[in-house]
Amino acid sequence: MDEDTHYNKVEDVVGSHVEDAVTFWAQNVSRNKDIMKIGCSLSEVCPHANSVFGNLDPKKIYGGLFSEDKCWYRCKVLKTISDDKCLVRYIDYGNTEILNRSDIVEIPPELQFSSIAKKYRLWGLQIPSGQEVTQFDQGRTFLGSLIFEKEIKMRIKATYQDGTVIAQAEYGTVDIGEEVAKKGFAEKCRLTSGIDASEAKKPDPNQLALRSLKNPIPLWGRRSNQSTFSRPKGHFNGRLTLDVKYETNAGNHVTFPKESLAAGDFNLGSNVSLAKIKQDQKLIEENEKLKTEKEVLLENYKALELKVEQTAQELQQEKTATMDLTKHLESTLKTCVGTRLKNLAAKVELLKEIRHINISIRFGNDLSDAMQVLDEGSFTTLASLSELEKIWAEYNVAQEKIQTCPNENEGNILIAERNEVQQKLFVAVDVFILEVDELPLDKRLKTLQDLATSLESVYGKAKEGTNSEEILRKFYDWQCTKREEFASIRSETEASLQHLVAWFQNSQKVFDLSLDEPLTSEDMIGNIDEILEKTESCVCKELELSLIEQGVVDKEIILSTYSQVLQRIHSEEKFIATMLSKYKDSVEFKKQIIDCLNKSPSVDYLLSIKKTLKGLKAQLRWKLVEKSNLEESDDHDGTEIEKIKQEITQLRSSVFQEIYHEREEYEKLNSLTQKWFPELPLLYPEIGLLKYMNSGGLLTMSLERDLLDTEPMKELSSKRPLVCSEVNGQPVLLKGYSVDVDTEGRVIQRAASYHRACGYAKEEESGLLPLIFLFMCKSDPVAYLMVPYYPKANLSAVQASMPLTSEEALKVMKGVARGLHTLHSANIIHGSLHQNNVFALNREQGIVGDFDFTKSELSVPNQEFETNEDGIPKVDQFHLDDNVKSLLCSLIYFRSSMTAEQVLNAECFLLPKGKTIPNTEKEIEYTQHNKEDESKIESLDRYKEKARNGEANP
Repeated sequence: MDEDTHYNKVEDVVGSHVEDAVTFWAQNVSRNKDIMKIGCSLSEVCPHANSVFGNLDPKKIYGGLFSEDKCWYRCKVLKTISDDKCLVRYIDYGNTEILNRSDIVEIPPELQFSSIAKKYRLWGLQIPSGQEVTQFDQGRTFLGSLIFEKEIKMRIKATYQDGTVIAQAEYGTVDIGEEVAKKGFAEKCRLTSGIDASEAKKPDPNQLALRSLKNPIPLWGRRSNQSTFSRPKGHFNGRLTLDVKYETNAGNHVTFPKESLAAGDFNLGSNVSLAKIKQDQKLIEENEKLKTEKEVLLENYKALELKVEQTAQELQQEKTATMDLTKHLESTLKTCVGTRLKNLAAKVELLKEIRHINISIRFGNDLSDAMQVLDEGSFTTLASLSELEKIWAEYNVAQEKIQTCPNENEGNILIAERNEVQQKLFVAVDVFILEVDELPLDKRLKTLQDLATSLESVYGKAKEGTNSEEILRKFYDWQCTKREEFASIRSETEASLQHLVAWFQNSQKVFDLSLDEPLTSEDMIGNIDEILEKTESCVCKELELSLIEQGVVDKEIILSTYSQVLQRIHSEEKFIATMLSKYKDSVEFKKQIIDCLNKSPSVDYLLSIKKTLKGLKAQLRWKLVEKSNLEESDDHDGTEIEKIKQEITQLRSSVFQEIYHEREEYEKLNSLTQKWFPELPLLYPEIGLLKYMNSGGLLTMSLERDLLDTEPMKELSSKRPLVCSEVNGQPVLLKGYSVDVDTEGRVIQRAASYHRACGYAKEEESGLLPLIFLFMCKSDPVAYLMVPYYPKANLSAVQASMPLTSEEALKVMKGVARGLHTLHSANIIHGSLHQNNVFALNREQGIVGDFDFTKSELSVPNQEFETNEDGIPKVDQFHLDDNVKSLLCSLIYFRSSMTAEQVLNAECFLLPKGKTIPNTEKEIEYTQHNKEDESKIESLDRYKEKARNGEANP
């Protein structure tokens, strides 16, 4: 033992493995990077290295596959347990493991250097003689808790010849040796300097290695740095039983004598001679070795005995199988030719059927045919279209400049410039229309659609991909190769079958006794076995090529090509659709512009309507004055008054008729302005076209109240519908609203927003009651909305006369939800939804009526619902569908909130496709009212007339 060279030298180490209470392995903190480099190198080299064989060199370093994390680490072989297993020590960490030879590999010379971990022994301590195994394990665990994964200082006192370092261990201010001694896991010993005395008491390293085999080994090199050093997590809480024989995981028995626990003491503290101790230790080791060898031999004997038994069984099975095979061959040889010909005939019959079936799809013939169709009649470009789009873009820019121009003089200049572009566009449109008329676009589009449908029925949905000529080139090369291969195989099949047929024909001559011509059987018959073998091989090849599913590569080529073909089809379809759309726009442009080329449309007709309407209003006012004068005179003539009333009714009808004509002309001019002539509002500000456009297409005008034949102002409530006669063949209502200076503009704006929302969809699709006109009284603070009149169609009247069935109510609910969704999509809140403002047309179409445009607050009727303890309404008594009940509870429950869109998408409204709800009630048409309603309207008119004349009863 060397005690002078490194005496009191201090090393900073980290504990990595514990053998007993005074012996452990540790790594120098400066070797952290070396450990990481070793791990990386081993992970690259070992998976491809050769497993060891033959005798293993105990001095050589190998690569070992650690059983827990399946990573590679450097190791040395301590002992060969059996032919397949070896005891190794992982030299960079200190712990041991029994490995299969297949898990030990050779490593290159650059990894053959000294170990990272060193073996240390606490200075001045020894394991007490006769220490129990339990205390031994506790001591090892205690030392592990002090040094494992902790940075400790080692003051070197001496070094054994085998490299074991005797040192004083300190962790901070704690002397680790003293702590172990305090706990009674080790005892202090008298120090000597003799090498023999020291090494005589060292424990057998193989014994300690075997004792620690059950210790779980850490997942090395996979942990992040803790402080400044990356160290593995070790385990030192394994349990050993105090027995003469200890059975390891590998099934080997290891002797664990109590005397060995005292090995390695510096001083025995007794008079026993050192020679005697060494002799006893040697006998113990030899005894253990013999016992181990005995166990190994016994296990080998049992394994060989089992193997012999298995081999005998296998031989018997082979013998039986051989005998069965011999019998089968003897029986089949008698019918060999007949069986082969029968099987061949069945395969040929199958091949005939397959050849009658078109298998061109396997080689993508349908795709190549489709590409040929695309190439031959393709519409991918049109010279006139490119020129047309260029001029049309110039035309749109000119139109935008006119639309944003605020000055009439500047506008005239822009209009002149636009007209020049318009002239060029007219010529380009004419050329484009003539060229498109010559093209069979409809036929080509039908061809493309049929082609896409045909391919999709075979290949299904195409995957997305970019257009690539490389894919098509690869497909053509693949198809050519497959066709050549198939043609070659088919040619070989036909040749072999012809050869077989020729053999049968020649053989017929040999066996025909009526023929006198001498024939040699060897020359005529030939080798039938070779002919059959060749024929069977060729037929099977063709069947295999025809029947076996295509491989992954073939499928990928075909599907990629199919995707390219479908992209070309859709691209051409899109181009044709663009041409047709542009053709439609061009035809409309030509139709609208041909009469207004180089000039703007005339508004004379609108002005004439306004003039006519003005004259009718004047006549109506005069007749009203004339009627009033006659009624006030003392000797008025009833016949004359009745005649004037009829004239007034006729004039009112004419006024509304002209108003309708005025709206139609406004709609026409609005369309022209939006599409072709944005200068109309600038050139003709007097017609109020811009105001009409800003109102969303709702015609708003000022009229005297008397012209509308309404009640006097003092009798008018804030909102009261007034029945009017038919206007333009449609029954209508006038709804009056009291307005002032502040609310008049708001009413106009809200009515316009409501009308604009209605205009985005048809009436049955919007779910809203449409607005026809908005009239503002000149002399009175009243606004009138004209809306369609649906007598007895509001929900209150319907439920009072004949309540809706569950199916009918569901339809009406869906219509109301659609109307609210239309309003909410336009950021409009109705705020006044009740049974008098919901209409059930034909008892199945629900629409939402207009609301008071003068108010902003919500109007919610007070409806009482019986609820349970949680506040959820009780609806079970209504005997409704579960989905309808769920929807009603969600709508009524005060803690629930649903949007109109969510209601519209409720499950109860989602009927299966094609299913209709039968309506057992007779449908009632409300497009025109019945005679009873007409009678009531006439009675109401007569009552009003009497009320004005003071003839009504009080």
